[in-house]
Amino acid sequence: MQSTELLLPPAKHFVNGEFIDGTDFFSVLDPSTERAVLDVPRAGVQDVDAAVAAAKRAFTTWGRTLPGERAAVLLKIADRLEAHQQELMALESLNTGKPAAVAQDDVASAIDSFRFMAGALRSGTSLSAGEYAKDHFSVIVREPLGVVGAVTPWNYPLLMGVWKIAPILAAGNTLVLKPSETTPLSTLKFAELTADLMPEGVFNVLTGRGSVIGTRLSEHPDVAMVALTGSVGSGVSVASVAAQSVKRVHLELGGKAPVLVFEDADIDAAVDGLRAAGYWNSGQECGAACRVLVHESIAEEFTAKLGAAVATLAVGAPDEGESVELGPMISRAHYERVLAHLSKAEAEGARFVTGGGPVERTGYFIEPTVIAAPRGASCTQEEIFGPVVSVETFATEAEAIERANEVPFGLAASVWTKDAQRSHDVASRIDAGTVWVNSHLALATEMPWGGFKGSGYGRDLSAYAIDDYSRTKHVMHHTGR
Repeated sequence: MQSTELLLPPAKHFVNGEFIDGTDFFSVLDPSTERAVLDVPRAGVQDVDAAVAAAKRAFTTWGRTLPGERAAVLLKIADRLEAHQQELMALESLNTGKPAAVAQDDVASAIDSFRFMAGALRSGTSLSAGEYAKDHFSVIVREPLGVVGAVTPWNYPLLMGVWKIAPILAAGNTLVLKPSETTPLSTLKFAELTADLMPEGVFNVLTGRGSVIGTRLSEHPDVAMVALTGSVGSGVSVASVAAQSVKRVHLELGGKAPVLVFEDADIDAAVDGLRAAGYWNSGQECGAACRVLVHESIAEEFTAKLGAAVATLAVGAPDEGESVELGPMISRAHYERVLAHLSKAEAEGARFVTGGGPVERTGYFIEPTVIAAPRGASCTQEEIFGPVVSVETFATEAEAIERANEVPFGLAASVWTKDAQRSHDVASRIDAGTVWVNSHLALATEMPWGGFKGSGYGRDLSAYAIDDYSRTKHVMHHTGR
């Protein structure tokens, strides 16, 4: 593995195909050690305007390229990322504290996303051309939108970036992307690695504050759409500003995934599944299996087994070996936020089955925690976004469905039962964009990801993402003679 110094990307903005200097800088920290890794620049409004102008110029040619030509570029990007896979994994772990297995999965999924989108962009989902009105022949044309602004989160810096980059470019748009201020390193590295593969101005990166960059992208008259993965508050802010110019918005926001464990479920399989899906990426995952609703007849056995399984999770820094399963929280502010949630849960009468506090060591580490919670407790309603799973009980199927839907989010859920009819029926009644049956947090690039209600709208992954970043035009020819 290369040294940290060789891994680090240029500490600059990437605009119009080149890295440019900034004037105001901030430090990016390693959450495992609390030490500064790199100082990167904060963009101002003038930097956003310059990047949008570059993207607008590039769109005049990129937006007219043939699908096969764009696909060839995306495939080259995938190959380039694969050639630097180990480097990207190490950089992602350095910036986020991710264990090796999580970083490896992130980079592999990013590569797969580019390869899928390269194929998907060459086939469409539009209605076939044909005669739908007498003596008129209709053609549906799918066009790119123009310049898209994207804001990506800190929990999966490279992967969530790629979930935007790949379909946005596949559809023929150009892009100005703002990574999280906390985790910009892998996005800057992506720009460095792929700079020679895309025309100047097609892809641009600005680092800094969302309140500056995100707001300017949302209000900019030359930006056709803003796509954001982040908190509900950030989504509301972006959508509110974008509404002033009737700009399209794509939002992938928070989640509080309910896990319905029925009395006929395979308890051991459910426990094994939640040990992984509730704590993957240290629980800093919008689809995490964080809110368990278990039938009262099996609740005692299930809760005891889940607590025992979770207590075996290995917590540590990425450089402590491949056995590490949980890394740190991303920042001190988030670490303190999660601990405040735990204190509040205890004050509301919840019981810690295992965990419940910080790990006494350098870095922002929190014990993997299982909470036996009373109905309505804050920990069962609010997105904690840490290594915390709450367990409640229910008596009837109708009650389980009602309570699964009572939170304001609707991103993901799972149903655990051996009854096939029940699994289909219950899944159809849950307000979530993805519902797993006897599984949780399994993703496929071919399938859409996105939520309902407070979890936002629009879809990442799948061919539907390309649809989201394009527009349909109906061209009708009169054929009467």
